[in-house]
Amino acid sequence: MNVFMNKQGVGDVLMVQLTTERPEQTEIESKGDVTLIKASQNGEAVAFNIFNATQYIGEHADGSIDLTPELVAKIQEVLEKNNVSLELNVDFSPKFVVGHVVSKEKHPNADKLNICTVDVGSETLQIVCGAPNVESDQKVVVAKVGAVMPSGMVIRDAELRGVPSSGMICSAKELALPDAPEEKGILVLAADSEVGSPFTN
Repeated sequence: MNVFMNKQGVGDVLMVQLTTERPEQTEIESKGDVTLIKASQNGEAVAFNIFNATQYIGEHADGSIDLTPELVAKIQEVLEKNNVSLELNVDFSPKFVVGHVVSKEKHPNADKLNICTVDVGSETLQIVCGAPNVESDQKVVVAKVGAVMPSGMVIRDAELRGVPSSGMICSAKELALPDAPEEKGILVLAADSEVGSPFTN
């Protein structure tokens, strides 16, 4: 679940994304201050908007909003007040974590891409990476599926040139770190960085 506000562009609306999948066709259902967006195929809610959001959840800056149990409880209350029967199940685990590149092999269908096996502590991910400086045995920053990049891009499961990829190995620039180098390349962390620990800039 990802939560955004954009008062300047959209107004006093809280935009809640429930899944990283994008259904081909959607249906819209409005109840009070809540507009549900459902996948036409199976009727499952994929997102919803809460209008007059500040009177429900208070003031928040524009952009992606950090999820806390308190905020999720407030949003659940808004749904109930507006007669929307939707149970929120939220994963509070960190989405930006320290990963260890266990192995790297060339992508069979793309010269500039590599297939990396990355240990992120709780699981091992296959990530296709195009950075010229990625190597096995590096400690790196991984944006897991569901992470929201500073640019607003949501990380989704993907397939790059026929190879599945779950997550992204990040550069300093993608993480919007101060003094990030302009040249292409992932951010390589200190060798003693703890695998699976949250990365905060």
